[in-house]
Amino acid sequence: MTRIGILGTGRVGTNLARKLAAAGHHVTLGGRNPQDTDHRATARAADIVINATPGDTSLDRLTDLRTELTGKILVDVSNATGDARDGLLGELRYPGSSLAEKLQAALPGTHVVKTLNTMLFTVMTAPETLAVPPTAYLSGNDEHAKRTVTGLLGDLGWRSVQIEDLGDITTARATEAMVLIVPHILRRHGFEPFAVSLAR
Repeated sequence: MTRIGILGTGRVGTNLARKLAAAGHHVTLGGRNPQDTDHRATARAADIVINATPGDTSLDRLTDLRTELTGKILVDVSNATGDARDGLLGELRYPGSSLAEKLQAALPGTHVVKTLNTMLFTVMTAPETLAVPPTAYLSGNDEHAKRTVTGLLGDLGWRSVQIEDLGDITTARATEAMVLIVPHILRRHGFEPFAVSLAR
């Protein structure tokens, strides 16, 4: 059993919490509402922290938790975009870089691993529901941290052949850029489950 703290109580955070708890982990959700456990307490008590906060504000929020996140694995599943157009995602907030890289630079004592940011949130915990096996990309500087996160992905239903380790944290800019296709998919198909996957 691993103590997992999830920052964010929206659809992504609650979806991940439900599946990880069912897999036997001790999961705490941290939010901003008075009735929620706050982000600081959630990060402090966890072995692994998952960032499921809105990507456009994640950097400021998590930089404020530097002490609580030191020595821990931070799994970043968010995408950072600017102001939305037509109620959908806007342009990349960190062109030429990525939220994951910014987080790693701001949190040098934390092992940031980027994953699960190239799919609708429902696919994160149910990859088997898609007709074509999806891909979960992995980016991070620390090999041990990536192996640990690979194990968590397995608990979420991902098979090893579906996990693509792209390399260090700079490779996250590639997967974060994939978010630019999402508004067009949503306009055509609504919130039908999908993932941006690698076909071989």
